[in-house]
Amino acid sequence: MGNLEPTLDWQDPERVVSFDDEPLVLVDEQDREIGFLDKASAHLGSGILHRAFSLFVFNPGGELLLQQRAAGKRLWPGYWSNTCCSHPRRGETLDQAIHRRLDEELGLQCPLQFLFKFQYQAQFDADGAEHELCWVYAGVSSDAPKVNANEIAALRYIAPAALDAEMAAQPERFTPWFMIEWQRIRREHPQVLASAGG
Repeated sequence: MGNLEPTLDWQDPERVVSFDDEPLVLVDEQDREIGFLDKASAHLGSGILHRAFSLFVFNPGGELLLQQRAAGKRLWPGYWSNTCCSHPRRGETLDQAIHRRLDEELGLQCPLQFLFKFQYQAQFDADGAEHELCWVYAGVSSDAPKVNANEIAALRYIAPAALDAEMAAQPERFTPWFMIEWQRIRREHPQVLASAGG
């Protein structure tokens, strides 16, 4: 469907929802909580393992909603990624966190199904990286997304086959976690695409 015209007329289109000092949940490799650390510090150097989530929201026609990360992002600015990614905060359940963030970034609310979790480390530059134990969810929404401009530069829907081709031809345009997650969804969770009409 190509790029969507950003719709900004909701709540405050430039409200700040990401903070360098927000406390993230540090975990061990078994996803056991071992402490807390501010977001900026958790992403320094090669990163410190922390809990995160990635959301994949499809329209009823089976197309995936992609976001282009805002230019002001510290890590992977301007890269295309899955619908929404973030971290649960201290004292917040994952269920609370995923629905909060989907609303904060895109003004969307929809049921989200847990698919899998995995650990990865990806180095952006000498000073910053992602090192996450990431929970991955999928859902379907027919609502029009509304952009938080502090988080998102652009949106577009894309069919699964077209996304496969684009990732193969231009992998440098996409965030590393998105590519890992998408390949696993394609390989292990075909029901997600079927339920979205794809």
